[in-house]
Amino acid sequence: MRAGNIHATAVLLGDRGILVQGDSGSGKSTLALTLVAESTRAGRFARLVADDRVLIEAIRGRLVARPLGSIAGLAEVHGLGPRGMEHEGAAVIDLVVRLVEKPSAPRFQEDRRIALAGLSLPALDLEARNIAASAAVVLAWLRQPPMSGDG
Repeated sequence: MRAGNIHATAVLLGDRGILVQGDSGSGKSTLALTLVAESTRAGRFARLVADDRVLIEAIRGRLVARPLGSIAGLAEVHGLGPRGMEHEGAAVIDLVVRLVEKPSAPRFQEDRRIALAGLSLPALDLEARNIAASAAVVLAWLRQPPMSGDG
């Protein structure tokens, strides 16, 4: 089991965990909260797992994300600062979203993978701060059936 404390945000949308990585100010929290709001509006279960700092651990071939105890249940709302909200204590991560600057974000996503905690996970590189477009891509990805071997 490999574990770590990383700069990221994690959400649980239905039964799928999403980990969002990116530089400070790239829109991680805003994207996560948008995904939770959109999923909830569509009648699906959705919760924040962790914002800003995420504890990750490889357990039996799956990446598990948990909140850091001191900030569990807090998320940064752009323009307002940290706010308390409902959260889940853990999620198995099925997708890693990396928010990158526009020249690095590909127009079309290929079968990308990223290594975290010794595991290979599906990954999407999306444009930082382009929340609406990024949310649309993640929600479209979620509509695909899970592939065997993911996570």
